[in-house]
Amino acid sequence: MEYKDYYKILGVEKKATQEEIKKAYRKLAVKFHPDKNPGDKKSEEKFKEVNEANDVLSDPAKRKKYDELGENWQQYQHAGPGGFGGQQRGRQGGAQYSYSGGDESQFSDFFESIFGNSGGFSGGGQRRGARAMKGQDFEAETTITLEEAFHGTTRQLNLGEQVLNMKLKPGIATEQVLRMKGKGGPGANGGPAGELFITIHISRHPKFERKGDDLYFDQPLDIYTAVLGGKLPVQALDKTVNINIPPGTDSDKTFRLKGMGMPRYDTPGERGDSFVRVMITVPKNISAEERVLWEQLAKVGKK
Repeated sequence: MEYKDYYKILGVEKKATQEEIKKAYRKLAVKFHPDKNPGDKKSEEKFKEVNEANDVLSDPAKRKKYDELGENWQQYQHAGPGGFGGQQRGRQGGAQYSYSGGDESQFSDFFESIFGNSGGFSGGGQRRGARAMKGQDFEAETTITLEEAFHGTTRQLNLGEQVLNMKLKPGIATEQVLRMKGKGGPGANGGPAGELFITIHISRHPKFERKGDDLYFDQPLDIYTAVLGGKLPVQALDKTVNINIPPGTDSDKTFRLKGMGMPRYDTPGERGDSFVRVMITVPKNISAEERVLWEQLAKVGKK
């Protein structure tokens, strides 16, 4: 019987964390799931192998036992009922991508020889009966505008046999992942349904740049107001406000608009700030009269 390197199967190091194992497992389970590879026996076997590796490495007790035995696992077969460590606890954590087709057994003889039907040695690879398994986790993604992220919005997700209406709260961030419990694939043998993970993308805005809950944008400033000072109308994301421009304002000066940024996702009623950078514009195509005035002003300025 061949030794199975569960770490190699999942493509992780032996010191991998539970989060790294979970991430690697999820990626491979999606890749080799029989629903995505109908009729492909190699993918089906790989899918079972990935599930088996995850079953062991995601359970601290099983992982410890597997690591202790290493490639000397065959000695365990001769240790009698209970093996080296007696009965093992049931599986802990590590969502499974279930598949009810094909061979009823989900585990190899190698697995059965170590963990057996009830966690101990089963005396020669006896197959365990069907067990409850969590359904497949689904992943989806959707794109919204910055304005929709600001006000909140709804999206309809078509997941094949089911259509879900999803409400997004104001202030949601780009690449934020939402989890909908029980909206994944159905469980097997009485197991719970999987989960649905939705990644939110926010399209790039032509004017505003978002950094956390703050917004940044540029605003043209005419040279007359820059020199003399005055009021400058500024169009923020949700309304127009007038800001005070001090006399002699330089280009690239940034003004803060407190509380005029994005809503804070988990704190209703609170918002980030907006930061507006003024960019001085120079008059183009001036008239002859204006040119005379600018020349006079230049002479005064040089005195």
